[in-house]
Amino acid sequence: MPDLNIGGQAVIEGVMMRSKDRISTAIRLPNGEIITKTENYQSLSKRYNILNTLILRGAVAFIEMLIIGIKTLNFSADIAMKEADKEEAAKKDIEYNEPGKKKSNTFMLGLSVVIALGFGIGIFFFTPLWLSELFGIDKNAVSFNLVAGTIRIIMFVLYVWVISFFGEFKRIFQYHGAEHKSIYAYEMEDELIPEIAATHTRLHPRCGTSFILIVALLAIFIYAVADTIYAINTGFPPSLGTRFGIHFSLLPLVAGTSYELLKLSGKKRHNKITKVLIQPGLWLQRITTKEPTIDQLEVALIALKSSLGMIPSDSSFDRTPVS
Repeated sequence: MPDLNIGGQAVIEGVMMRSKDRISTAIRLPNGEIITKTENYQSLSKRYNILNTLILRGAVAFIEMLIIGIKTLNFSADIAMKEADKEEAAKKDIEYNEPGKKKSNTFMLGLSVVIALGFGIGIFFFTPLWLSELFGIDKNAVSFNLVAGTIRIIMFVLYVWVISFFGEFKRIFQYHGAEHKSIYAYEMEDELIPEIAATHTRLHPRCGTSFILIVALLAIFIYAVADTIYAINTGFPPSLGTRFGIHFSLLPLVAGTSYELLKLSGKKRHNKITKVLIQPGLWLQRITTKEPTIDQLEVALIALKSSLGMIPSDSSFDRTPVS
């Protein structure tokens, strides 16, 4: 089986694939053409040995995935907006003038990361703690974190379930399924063509959806231990603000440990115990992935091949979608 160091992400009308040394994004334009953008990339944990240690490399990977994901989504959104502007210009029978590159791209990317982190922390991190304390479950560390963790998981599942009904997200979820099927075809050493990739399942144990679920479940245990240690040392349970500070400071540990567990589940996916443990993540993927079309699989496979250096970088492919 090939190295499992390949992953990806669905974007607007396309897929991003990341290998150990490249990131490639393939996007289908309204005219059927598929364009790709490929960049050389080496993780910080590969560049600095001190960051390539157990748990720490997972925390680094978590931050990198967040930045790369937002950057790639911004790229696909820019392409979508440009194509929409072209279509609008054609309707008005006027010449389309492509705007110049913005000098503030780096600033906007940084701002997007900050906003995404702030939203995620506020909604999925702080709110469950606040609700659990509101319910009066703040005396026992285990029960408090069980309730907070359950609220966090319910909120996340409801969030992805609600957005799955929006047409735009349905197509992104289809590309998410195409990403998984393409990676499966690569891991099984199949011929990388859409018809063969289509035969594989769209549910993958190393999916980011499963990662988030592992984070939420592992956090219950780690945060309960941390709250218990605090209560033993001070004689009283932590306040809401203190609890938030403790939990937030331990997030890199939770993310890093979850990353290691996710990689292990991918390598040991055929183990009977592993099959049971990964089921919740696979169930959740039934919401976050949809069956892709052959055209969407073609896009995902082009991104995969480009990230692996099988086809030239920054290429365009004149393809007409199958009706």
